[in-house]
Amino acid sequence: MTDTAPKPGLVLLVVSTAAFLASLDTFIVTIAFPGIRAAFPGDDLATLSWVLNGYTVLFAACLAPAGRLADRYGRKRLFLIGVAVFTLASAACAIAPSIPVLIGFRAVQAIGAALVMPTSLALLLTAFPPHRRPMAVGVWASVGAAAAALGPPVGGLLVEASWRWVFLVNLPICALTLLAGPRVLRESRDTGTGVPDLLGAAGLLVGVGALAYALVEAPDHGWGSPAVVAAFVVAVVALAWVPLRSARHAVPVLDLPALRVPTLWLACVTTGVFAAGFAAMLFGNVLFLTSIWHDSVLLAGLSLAPGPLMVVPVSILGGRFVHRFGPGPIVALGGVSFGLGVLIWLLRMDSTRDYASAMLPGQLLTGIGVGLILPSLSGVVGTVLPAARWGAGSSMVNTTRQIGTVLGTAVLVAIFAGTPDLTDFRHGWLLILATAVATSAGGLLIAARRRTDHHVELETHETQARSSAASPSSMRSTGIAP
Repeated sequence: MTDTAPKPGLVLLVVSTAAFLASLDTFIVTIAFPGIRAAFPGDDLATLSWVLNGYTVLFAACLAPAGRLADRYGRKRLFLIGVAVFTLASAACAIAPSIPVLIGFRAVQAIGAALVMPTSLALLLTAFPPHRRPMAVGVWASVGAAAAALGPPVGGLLVEASWRWVFLVNLPICALTLLAGPRVLRESRDTGTGVPDLLGAAGLLVGVGALAYALVEAPDHGWGSPAVVAAFVVAVVALAWVPLRSARHAVPVLDLPALRVPTLWLACVTTGVFAAGFAAMLFGNVLFLTSIWHDSVLLAGLSLAPGPLMVVPVSILGGRFVHRFGPGPIVALGGVSFGLGVLIWLLRMDSTRDYASAMLPGQLLTGIGVGLILPSLSGVVGTVLPAARWGAGSSMVNTTRQIGTVLGTAVLVAIFAGTPDLTDFRHGWLLILATAVATSAGGLLIAARRRTDHHVELETHETQARSSAASPSSMRSTGIAP
């Protein structure tokens, strides 16, 4: 630990590198599916989807308590622990002897990634002065978005050697991050934050996991089968119980007082909706290229590269617009661009390979949309929450993003129901188009709120909670730690 002020540029490099890996591993496995399936014959698409969904479900469930733990015990400390866990789990995934073992090590990977994401954003916000935060957050979020979109093309190159390389590639980057992190990052914490609600996090894990299971398994077993119905019931009960428990716990998994800030909960909902469409787009396009156009894994990965290449430059430009106009209009514009790209696929893509006039324009427009949307939504935390809540706030935005990723992938698997044909892919693009429209609507709603109102609103809620805390029970009912 050092007492000197951190160099913002180096902090941005270190935390963005770790966030890049955490996001990359959400989607890089998608392009490795054919190789993994060939290595372990007998597992169907639904089972194989848990290599991706198992990671994402646990990632989503652990983000909120990870942010709370970081706020209490130190963001730098938890960040470095997360990178170390992620490194060891990546090595274990690379040598996994079976699909169940691979899924298990992916779960450990998810825990490490969940420690990295909220702490990286909180460390970044701490290192930069307020007037430079929109730019910094724009770069950080665009790196994460580019990583998710780069998963298929990078994976396509690595799978040419072996599917195991999609995990081995993490090791040297993680090692460099562990070497640089202790020297570059400065510790920060909020000593007033209590121990997070781990039981509530377990409820979120069960609820989201059960819902994803029901959606994935329903096409094969039937929507009325006992297992599917039971999974839906468990999901409803668990997801209804989590906010009830959060209202009574001192350090809840859901920061309900913060969600009273309109901009924050709108950002969370919009992030979840967009993430569902984004995940469905990446997963669906990989399958389209390899099954309908019969591209090789390498060619499919390279075909998807133009979208990610648009993300970083667009996000840097978009960060300037966010600073001037606010995040809402930029999110709405990004939703329009993303939707136009999907609409081109819906109207022009068919069984005849026509990359230049069908796939490529959609790739460019969706890449522009991603570059505008994700950085704008991620930056909301730094504008509407006090510094002591940045870890918890960023974890909530990222939690909804991961939940959206799980549900988007699960719904698409349900639509495809086995071996998809061209009609199934068009239904998938309609689903993605609907999320783009909803994202634009969310951006317009965010734009309708005045930013200055949110600080006052959150501070008012917290002041009222503290003044009314005449007893431990009243303090617990606010969901705010003393």
